[in-house]
Amino acid sequence: MQGKVNPMTPSDAEAPTTRSRVLTILRDESRALAINEIADRLGVHPNTVRFHVENLISAGRVEQAPVMPSGPGRPAWRVRAVPGMDPQGPRHYRALAEALSLALIDSPDPGGSAQRVGRTWSDRLLDSAPSTSVDPVSRLTSVLDALGFAPQRLTDSTIGLRHCPFLELTTTAGEVVCSVHLGLMKGMLDTLGADVAVSDLQPFVRPDLCVAHLAKRGTAAPEINP
Repeated sequence: MQGKVNPMTPSDAEAPTTRSRVLTILRDESRALAINEIADRLGVHPNTVRFHVENLISAGRVEQAPVMPSGPGRPAWRVRAVPGMDPQGPRHYRALAEALSLALIDSPDPGGSAQRVGRTWSDRLLDSAPSTSVDPVSRLTSVLDALGFAPQRLTDSTIGLRHCPFLELTTTAGEVVCSVHLGLMKGMLDTLGADVAVSDLQPFVRPDLCVAHLAKRGTAAPEINP
């Protein structure tokens, strides 16, 4: 049986627009406002405003302001906007990654610069990860898995990567993207004191597979046969 719709509860389509209008009103005011004041300005029912205000409070965009009682009974609560940008606003990290990749491409040594970026990234990842007794290669694959590379230990000397988290960028900045990943893996095994090193990263040996090659330290990289 179809349930009844509460006329005081905004529809999904109405909610974002009305909520943004509530927030705009609060941002434009230097003082806290009562629910009824906001409702009057918007021409909507106070319960509708209360619904949006509660959601904005949960999102950290609005806060309840203390009100001094002026008589018997509970004072009407007032709210005000929390200063700052929306932490849940739109994100365009891909555009930033593309801009940084293009900057590396224009550097005198794109591959070397990108590997250094990857090594710095590996240091940051290790600093933020808890120390474990897991062997370095297993720890590396665990980190790669958390980053979305879908790693798979193919042999003792190879790690397959079934996914690239930056796949879209490989069409315009493939050398840089792969070099960052190579630097990440090299840096992590170096820092962990592994007895093996990542000697090479072979991109797209198949459309769904990149392969990182491991070699004992001090030995030459193995010959690659796709």
